[in-house]
Formats: sequence, C-alpha cells, structure tokens
Amino acid sequence: MELVEMGALQISQKIKNREISCVEAAQAVIDRVRKRDESYNCYVRLDSSLVIENAKKAQLLIDSGEAQGALAGVPFAIKDNICTKGEITSCSSKMLYNFKPPYDATVINKLKAAGAVVCGKVNMDEFAMGSTTETSYFGATKNPWNEKKVPGGSSGGAAAAVQAGEAIIALGSDTGGSIRQPCSFCGVTGLKPTYGAVSRYGLIAYASSLDQIGPIGQNVADVAAAFNMISGKDCKDATSFDVQKFELDSVINTHDLKGKKIGIPAEYFGEGIEPGVCAAVLEAARQFEKLGAAVEQFSMPIVKYAVPTYYIIACAEACSNLSRFDGIKYGYKSENAGNLRDVYFKSRSEGFGKEVKKRIMLGNFVLSSGYFDAYYNKALKAKGLIVRAFSEAFEKYDFLLGPVAPTTALPLGQGLSDPLKMYLGDIYTVMINIAGLPSLALPCGFDSADMPVGMQLIGRAFDEKTILSAGNAYQKATDWHLKRAAFS
Repeated sequence: MELVEMGALQISQKIKNREISCVEAAQAVIDRVRKRDESYNCYVRLDSSLVIENAKKAQLLIDSGEAQGALAGVPFAIKDNICTKGEITSCSSKMLYNFKPPYDATVINKLKAAGAVVCGKVNMDEFAMGSTTETSYFGATKNPWNEKKVPGGSSGGAAAAVQAGEAIIALGSDTGGSIRQPCSFCGVTGLKPTYGAVSRYGLIAYASSLDQIGPIGQNVADVAAAFNMISGKDCKDATSFDVQKFELDSVINTHDLKGKKIGIPAEYFGEGIEPGVCAAVLEAARQFEKLGAAVEQFSMPIVKYAVPTYYIIACAEACSNLSRFDGIKYGYKSENAGNLRDVYFKSRSEGFGKEVKKRIMLGNFVLSSGYFDAYYNKALKAKGLIVRAFSEAFEKYDFLLGPVAPTTALPLGQGLSDPLKMYLGDIYTVMINIAGLPSLALPCGFDSADMPVGMQLIGRAFDEKTILSAGNAYQKATDWHLKRAAFS
C-alpha cells in the first residue's frame, strides 16, 4: 500500500514511531498530485517548497514533544475559502485572484499547533456557490470514479483529492451540503459539524448563519480525530461554542448500536430519488438493524419547504457578505473604469462569475422593500418550523438516517445547463444547515453505473460523538469506504 493510500491516523502513528518523517508524508502527497492532478484538477495551488517547509516545522514540534495530537504530522489539503497567511486564498474566483490574507484562519492555527501540515489549496465552486465544482474560475474538477462526471460541490476539490490519494485528509466548508454531497459523489467520508462547534474566523463567508467548516477523510476515525482538533470556542468568533472534547477511543471502539433508535424521514424517499440511491441507503438501514439499532420511518412534511427556504436565506446573506468585494480595498479591480461608479460596476461585473451574480441578484430581490415580507420573512418563519420538526424527531430518535443526494454524480455540464435540477439536488442536506445540526456523510454502496452512493447520519446539536460512533460501527461492518477509484 502506498503512503498516500493510508489513513490519517495510521500515517500519524508511523511518524510518531519514526518509521517515516513529516517530510516523507508531505512529499508523497506532492508526488501524487504531480502524477494525477492534471486529470482531476483538484488543486488550484500547491507550493511544494512551502509544503516541505511546513512539514519540517511540524517535525520539530513533534520531536520536541509540543505536538502529540492524533493527527500530528499529517498533510491537510485546505479548501480555497479558508484563509492561510501570506498564501493566495481566492475562493476560486477572479475577484480574489491575488488576495493574500494577512492572518491564518483559526482552524489553520489549530492544525499548525497540533503539528499537522498545511498542504495546498483545493478547488471549489466560486465563493462556494454551486453543487458541482464547475463554477470555479480555475476550471471544473473531475470525479476520480468517472472523469466525465462532477465530484459534487462546493467542496468538490477536497473530496476528489481524498478519493484520488492527492490528499490524506482535507478541510472543507458546508453551507447547504457542500461537504456531504461531494463526499457522497466521490465515495469518501465527511462531517458537517454543529453550527458554532468550529470557529468560522478566517472562512470567507457565503451565508454566515449557515456556513460551517468540517473535515473530509477516508474514514470516520480520521474525520473524528480532525474534528477534535479544530472544534471549540474562539474569542474571534462570537457564534462559536466551548465544545466538550470526546475521547477518540470511545468512537473508534464502537462496534454495535444496541439500544439506539434511528429515524428515517419517509419524505426522503419520495419522488426524484434514483432507485440505486434508494436501494443502497435502505440496505444501510438494514445493516444498522444488524448492529442492534431499532430503525423506523416517520413523517417529516416540512421537507418540501427546505430548498426554497434555504436559497432565500442563503442568497440574502450572500448579497450582503459579497458587497465588500468592490474593487477598492483588495482583489480584482477593472482596468476599464473611468470613474468611481465604473470601478464598482465593472469590477464586480468582470470579477464575479455567472452563478455568483445570479445569487447576489436573487438576494437583493428577496430583501427589497416590496418583497421582504413575501419572501425573506416567510423563509425565516419556515426556518423556525424546520428547527421545531427536528426537535420533535429527536425526542424519539437518537439520530436520523437518509440519503445525501437523490442522485449519484451528474455528468459534467448538466447542472449548469439545468440549474433547477442542481438546486433540487440539495433537498436532503440544506435542512441540516438551516437547523444548525451535525451530519456525517459516508459511502454505503454503488449504483448500476458503478458510481458511489452516500448516506448521512443527522444528530442532535453538539452530539457529533453519537453519529461518529454509529458511522464507525457501520464502517467496521462494511467495506464501502475502502473502495478506491482506479487511476486511468
């Protein structure tokens, strides 16, 4: 087995045992990227000399005993909307093509302090707006299972890199499914944490009440270890919370689910779901029953309001957050501007892509005086109903189970040519962000075209441990997470 195909915990243990060095682990990733990334376009930038320098610093921390965390020495790929000091962080947009943050995001500081190695920026939909990683200024990322298909989005570069062995583990962000959906399409594991469990300081915002940083890895154990590293209260993020750390062994050593009760929303299996996805997720439910859990379906009618509620709230917040990119302070500035109005108008028109401009316009529309009550105010009321629906479900169930997306990976170009289909593909994921809950995505099978199918486990707020333990027990009993795409 090649080094890049080992799990993050396994690599860290080898580094601690002095079987390999941090530099060797980092170099293995660099070599794999050079070999494969021309095919997949997972990375938007990877400075080999800087990565090796970061690896040497991590090795010093490990040798001195300052860094003994579970993932010390492991290279992390970073989504291109998470700030790294002095390195271009562009959100895969022309608008920020030359932006070098003067600070590290809190999650980056935590990784460095724990001895992890920051290893390049991975591709994404522009400003995290999209479900296919095709809206990137740097071109589309390809799915390692089939290069004619999308990897999902917006964290498609991160998920594809982990599947292709171009990253051991990665940090992505999830606003409405942007970690979970690409994990489903690429056959890897990812966690969207509870809102506030991980600091958003240094995450370039899309929709501030929905955004959350989370890890993407090869298996649940690696993801659980990464979550423990990055979670917790941050004085620079007023929405963050002091999360109680769990013992990693308590997750890794979970073998059964006796006494657990799992709910499956019946509306998740209605019109629009592909037969292969439905069959794989229901088979996973039967596996959970074999592990000792009680599984039953229940009704959650509010599901039909999830997509419109999400897109109204998200676009309203996006138009506000993206107003700061105006050609004045930093980023792209049009060379064709003759006056101040032209600077604003032309810089934004030329700097933003089509999907971003579409969502900015929609956000301004729903916030305008004539439509605020008709759209935005109603969406906020619907949000309250969604939160209540989950609260009622968790009075009866320990966690919920469902598909991540109604389909497997779409062909390249289909989502852009049919945006409504792309938006409706978020139907199972956006509710979790609206309610601020944790959700774990993990592979559970393949469809008739041999493309991965993913399921998600949805937990109570700040109860990541329960869904991680359940996911780990499932992966101990199955081998879907061990399947790897063949490199052509």
